Amino acid sequence: MPRYSIEEFVNETGQKDKGEGLFELERDRMLELNLNGRVWTKRGSMVAYLGNVKFTREGILEHGVGKLLKKAVTGEGISLTKAEGQGKVYLADAGKKISIINLDNEAIFVNGNDLLAFEETIGWDIKMMKKVTGIMAGGLFNVKLEGTGMVAITTHYDPVTLKVTKDTPVFTDPNATVAWSGNLSPDLKTDVSLKSFVGRSSGESIQMSFKGEGFVVIQPYEEIPFQQPVA
Repeated sequence: MPRYSIEEFVNETGQKDKGEGLFELERDRMLELNLNGRVWTKRGSMVAYLGNVKFTREGILEHGVGKLLKKAVTGEGISLTKAEGQGKVYLADAGKKISIINLDNEAIFVNGNDLLAFEETIGWDIKMMKKVTGIMAGGLFNVKLEGTGMVAITTHYDPVTLKVTKDTPVFTDPNATVAWSGNLSPDLKTDVSLKSFVGRSSGESIQMSFKGEGFVVIQPYEEIPFQQPVA
């Protein structure tokens, strides 16, 4: 273990401006927002801030009646906080690794539990996976983000991205699935033969099936409960 004097420790661990813009990785597990306006963040993710910044929990009709009804269906899940003003805001989520994705008139689906922050220029909606009736009680909900701007997602350890092609479909454990390209519409399938292998004592193994052209982001970790919805 390295040992420091106080001066050495402050110099070694001190905040450093990299000039990367609004979203900047201060460390691989801490996001710095160089705020001059408004950003949506995962509620409870702020660990520090400086400057003139106001935090407001999303209003009950902040995003319209449609999302309010979906919130009623999906449960509380993750709520959003609006950070606005001028200053620096530091975000983190249980020590998970952070990746910044810059959308250019593109779309991506993200597991609600793995969404850390996104610019207000990004449109979003709660989506329910198809063909979930009879497989999962309550269904499986994720967030579709689309437009132009930055999105920050989190993963336990380093993410791995798998390419999906017409000739090579990809099957994943939903608990380890973080995100996928906006053009893909995964299905859920069950496999009785795998239940003993993955240690699920109650019923079948549930898998996500990706077919077409795109990508899937996975993490080397299974998040429990199954997946968290987003509010």
